[in-house]
Amino acid sequence: MALYAIGDLHLSFGTDKPMDVFGGVWNNYVEKLREGLKVITPEDTTILLGDLTWALDLSGAKEDFSFINDIPGRKIILKGNHDYWWSTAKKFYSFCQEHDFSDMLILNNNAYTYEDIALCGTRGWFFEEDAAVGSHNDKIFKRELIRLETSLKQAQGREIYCFLHYPPRYRGYECPEILQLLKAYGVSLCCYGHLHGDSHKLAIEGDYDGVTFRLCAADYLRFQPLRIK
Repeated sequence: MALYAIGDLHLSFGTDKPMDVFGGVWNNYVEKLREGLKVITPEDTTILLGDLTWALDLSGAKEDFSFINDIPGRKIILKGNHDYWWSTAKKFYSFCQEHDFSDMLILNNNAYTYEDIALCGTRGWFFEEDAAVGSHNDKIFKRELIRLETSLKQAQGREIYCFLHYPPRYRGYECPEILQLLKAYGVSLCCYGHLHGDSHKLAIEGDYDGVTFRLCAADYLRFQPLRIK
């Protein structure tokens, strides 16, 4: 039994937006994913850190989630900034039931367990644009803080692994509010995605203030899930 993490699959079976157009490591990325994901067994748990599909709604995401459904074992899914299909957990689970997709769970205002570890997280946020108090970005950010703390509170004394789509820190930027929550709740590992291409050099990994940070974007991992336990 193993625990894996990978994000930013950017699947596009149902829409014409393949990542191959970016060339380089993204060439033939779907086949690279198929090969890399073969290490996962039915006894394993995989955390998918957002930006899973370019589809604009669940109906358009059917083929992409069929691909994800074929990943063995339990799949725990969190939202990325490009997951436009995301609506409510109820609609997602109805969609899964309709298409016989199994072992896919939403990580949103909740937490799961793996052995004696609590698996917590949310999309996260950082300010690339307007950060003024009361702005749209500010409101989203505050909601994400609430969602993250709601998740962390459900750890119930267990060791905590936290999963975010957005990095809470990278070279030239950090989000003190999220970092404070990670420290306050004793998070030991924080995995994140979102950074691609030249942005990989901005990633900061390793220990910081008691938390180990790991970048798990698919292209950074060369489309092989990171085993974290």
